[in-house]
Amino acid sequence: MDDRKIQILIDSFWPLLKAGVTFTIPLALISFALGLLLALATALVRLSNWKIPDLIARFYVWVIRGTPLLLQLYIIFYGLPSIGITLDPLLAAIIGFTLSVGAYNSEIFRAAIQSIPAGQWEAASSLGMTRAQALRRVILPQAARVSVPPLGNSFISLVKDTSLAATITYVEMFRASQQIVATTYEALLVYSEAGVIYLAFSSVLSALQNYLEKRTSRHTVK
Repeated sequence: MDDRKIQILIDSFWPLLKAGVTFTIPLALISFALGLLLALATALVRLSNWKIPDLIARFYVWVIRGTPLLLQLYIIFYGLPSIGITLDPLLAAIIGFTLSVGAYNSEIFRAAIQSIPAGQWEAASSLGMTRAQALRRVILPQAARVSVPPLGNSFISLVKDTSLAATITYVEMFRASQQIVATTYEALLVYSEAGVIYLAFSSVLSALQNYLEKRTSRHTVK
């Protein structure tokens, strides 16, 4: 590797890392947090006896899981202006990723809640709790613990998926790498460097996920 390429790596590292820390990670965190709220609401509706809301929730999950995330982002950012709705790239990205997280993670929550033995509901009822109280105090804490591994995987995937926001002009880490490539013409070098940073983010998040799994495991020996 010649001196020019080494200098490009050095010069591009901080802009890429800065874009990742200040744009990619915050975008993932905001979208994931909002998506979890939407996912929980969707899961609870799916588990309820409300027929119309259940049909709406099923339709939402079916559409989001059945179409590409990239297409959804394009519809939100490039399609909605045709009906008079123009969104900032950041807002469009948050909406798109939130809808995706909500649809996929609603199935995680639904499965986790259904995995709790029926006896837990009966025990809570015998203590005088309403169904809502039993859900909040007994069922959801256990379901949250069961959900940690798949939710951790979901968040790591979301961090990588935020690169799709580059297609709607949001300047996250991948978009920053594209801008650097446009001036240096070193696509392989710069994109590889971005890949290494994504890998570093994913490795740190995987380590955090493993720690949380150990902390929340029902089989942890104390």
